[in-house]
Amino acid sequence: MRVAVIFPGQGTQQPGMANAWRDHPSWAVVDRAEAALGEPLAHLITDAPADALTRTREAQLSVLLTSLIVWDALAPQLDAIDLTGDAQDSEPVVPVAFAGHSLGQVTALIAAGVLPFDDGIRFAARRAELTQAAADAHPGRMAALLGATPEQAVDACTAAPDGCWVANDNAPGQVVIAGTPDGVAAGSERAKEIGVKRATPLNVGGAFHTPLMHDASAGLVDILATVQFAPTTVPVVSNHDAVAYTDADGWRARLADHVSVPVRWRSTMDTLVELGATTFVEVGHGGMLAALAKRGAPGVTMRNIATPDDIPSAPATPPIRVTQRVTQEVS
Repeated sequence: MRVAVIFPGQGTQQPGMANAWRDHPSWAVVDRAEAALGEPLAHLITDAPADALTRTREAQLSVLLTSLIVWDALAPQLDAIDLTGDAQDSEPVVPVAFAGHSLGQVTALIAAGVLPFDDGIRFAARRAELTQAAADAHPGRMAALLGATPEQAVDACTAAPDGCWVANDNAPGQVVIAGTPDGVAAGSERAKEIGVKRATPLNVGGAFHTPLMHDASAGLVDILATVQFAPTTVPVVSNHDAVAYTDADGWRARLADHVSVPVRWRSTMDTLVELGATTFVEVGHGGMLAALAKRGAPGVTMRNIATPDDIPSAPATPPIRVTQRVTQEVS
């Protein structure tokens, strides 16, 4: 069975999202992350209130940590998971690629062994800080165009007089635009005029994945220059161009650019299917990517792994070790 391992991004965070993991051995991921950043983090995924998790840094770190805890528990036992619901199906699980939506791409790189764990945690925190600083310097908004085609979204943005861009092409009927407040307001109005079902403002703190994030991209260049990336045998599909990469150093430019270019998740799903994935395993809290897959990859089986109950207590057969567990040092 050929599987794509995918990780969610910001917007899936909820209070107490990792409480089910507090007594699990993979909670050691939190201890290691706290040591890497030199600050407490556990509260973000156990008892932080909802309003605290709307802030960019807190939201992104909570999603990243939860997904990494789940992956740490899942990776050594991936081959034991019943992905079909057919107990008689003993076909081995073969991961064909990793991918992640926006912030989830950072998680995917850590899981794949491309980005060292400690560097990945520090990078994610700094990425969130820089994108929020860019948002404060260049205020912006985002809106989901429900039922829109990519062409309608481009039309809506072109009609806006003051900065509006397509930020996420997530799935058929789910495109997000972003830009200045006036630009998004004009783009949303134009979308309604050309037949888009609904333009829904998103509760986010900036115009992410647009040129308004250029300051953040520039700030990430120096940080990424100090990170030692590693090549991988299982590719990571970049969601800004939907290309599967196994190299190491190219991720410096990709990650710097990523915050200011659109997320092409629809095309990313297409690439995962082209690589042979018949099942997507969403690792982490919530089911955002499963919902998108129903529209963008309807022939693919979806499985969400979010709690310890989703993982067998012991592997039925020796597992395929696609990466090291993140509680251990990545060599």
